[in-house]
Amino acid sequence: MSTTLDPSTASGPHRDAGTGAPTRPPGRGWVLAGLGAGVAGIVSVVASSMVDAVYDPATSGDAGAIAEATSELVPQILTFHTATMVSCALLVVFAAGLHRHLQRRTHADSIVPGVAAIGLVMVCVAQLMGAGLTTEFAFAFAAPDDAFVPETIAFFGHWVGTIPWLWGGIGLTALAMASAALRQGAFARWLGWTSLVLGGITTLFLVSPVQYMAGMTGPVWLVVVSVALLRSVRRA
Repeated sequence: MSTTLDPSTASGPHRDAGTGAPTRPPGRGWVLAGLGAGVAGIVSVVASSMVDAVYDPATSGDAGAIAEATSELVPQILTFHTATMVSCALLVVFAAGLHRHLQRRTHADSIVPGVAAIGLVMVCVAQLMGAGLTTEFAFAFAAPDDAFVPETIAFFGHWVGTIPWLWGGIGLTALAMASAALRQGAFARWLGWTSLVLGGITTLFLVSPVQYMAGMTGPVWLVVVSVALLRSVRRA
């Protein structure tokens, strides 16, 4: 009498049914990275909104007053910088994991995984650029004799209040997730509808003159979808 051993039930590493190559069950580290990126993104947006001397009616239009007020906001600037770069780094991990996850759950010729990953990379670039000037000005504020030109501080205020808020690319990611859920059945339908609504709003911000508004919806969607994915990975 002979028996056939199902590789999926054998002890040791799992093996691919087609190639026999050893595989590992998907982990959840990339999902946790997405959750962390979303939370850090919210902190980034809040902290950057506190670097507001250029928008304050009491100082607006007066470069000298803006520079003096901003020089007192170094803790907020450093908090913004750190949160932004933490979010940026974690988003890279999440993008790679989501791309792989979508490849497993969508049709072989689907463009959904690529669109989802590229949307996240767009946000990473905006974050990297958005936080790129913070060190320059934080050191300038710490230097003696006001080692900066007041007009550049005004520009810096507008930069921090706009560039790191450009989460519009994640709207494309959310719409890709919506397509995977609603058209291909890859995820729960509630997640598809949530992604369709938040992704649609965020994408509208992306193509509108108020792109920075995406900073209010993008991180929220990322937190919601990460929690949902974390629950599904745990069940798996």
